Amino acid sequence: MRSLPLPLALTARLTPVAVLACAGWALSSGPAAPPASAGHPTTQKTPAGSSAAPSSSTAVKTYTTAPTPCSAVPAGTVKSLVPGAKTAGKEIPSTDTALRRTCSWNALQGYDYRWLDVSFEVSESDQGAKKEYEQRVAEKSGGGVVPGLGDSAYSVVNLTTEDGQQTREGVVLARAANALVVVTYSGSDFENKKAPGTDEINKGAIKAAKSAVAALDAGRD
Repeated sequence: MRSLPLPLALTARLTPVAVLACAGWALSSGPAAPPASAGHPTTQKTPAGSSAAPSSSTAVKTYTTAPTPCSAVPAGTVKSLVPGAKTAGKEIPSTDTALRRTCSWNALQGYDYRWLDVSFEVSESDQGAKKEYEQRVAEKSGGGVVPGLGDSAYSVVNLTTEDGQQTREGVVLARAANALVVVTYSGSDFENKKAPGTDEINKGAIKAAKSAVAALDAGRD
């Protein structure tokens, strides 16, 4: 096989993954209750026959930690999406593995290159995860809703060209309660300098996302 120079963006992806800086997100809590007026302590009477409403601060989170990402996608799926890749994957170091974990698979087989990332991010609340999900969807355009995946899901596929080489990348964002699943799947053909079709990349990303959401539920406390 003749040696082919790779575009800078793809060359970076074929080298070992550097430590990923975890952006994180602010974990918020409800506003503090105002202090009672001096000399007039505040009390709340509960009507006879009724029970006090439970405090929202004691609400149980659906997901408390991020699951192991490299076992989130079945080996058979990895083989079909990233031919030639080690099915064990490579976990990217995180500053807090309880909140964010990512696994990557990539391989160059012949002239075909494929890359797959699966990330889990756990927020303090459903509302926090929903806000993060909506912000990320707003940053991307041209995609659409993925029905039946988590509480809400969105996918988008984009084509880029560098030095005449096309690369097509699909991203799927899925929210399940207080957790966010992010899947990125991309590919290129270095022989004809074309990229895989939109349908192939989109379906591949969604397939991996479905496995990831299922793994999230399987690892629930």
